[in-house]
Amino acid sequence: MTLTFDGTVLVPAADPKDGKRTAEALTPHLDTDSRVVLVNVIEKGGGTIDKAPMEQRKEYANEIFEEARKPLVDSPATIESETLFGTDIVKTIFDAAGEHDADAVVFTARKGNRIAELLTGDVARRLVKEGTIPAVALPQVTTD
Repeated sequence: MTLTFDGTVLVPAADPKDGKRTAEALTPHLDTDSRVVLVNVIEKGGGTIDKAPMEQRKEYANEIFEEARKPLVDSPATIESETLFGTDIVKTIFDAAGEHDADAVVFTARKGNRIAELLTGDVARRLVKEGTIPAVALPQVTTD
């Protein structure tokens, strides 16, 4: 069975390695009708102090997009990127998916231990459980 994304997919990336890893896994599944929207969510404090200066976080988002685009450069898909802001990462991702009329949210799960997942809210698990559109977890094609 060959999986092809011939519509719009939203690809959340938390860091440059995550973005590149997901793009590498996604590239074989793209065709000329594919549209990839790379997103990075800058988590807002919701009334508390933000984790880092906003300009620094925007620059980091650009680094993420730069790395994620590398495996996609020769793909036939249209590639876009957008920095998102929100207090709930998963809700922000699915809100953006709706705004872009995405067919799916596509990601590769990052490795982590159960304690870290419990403390951070395990975004991958929430993407699958709370999704308003299909969430597709692709297997990783490289190791870091």
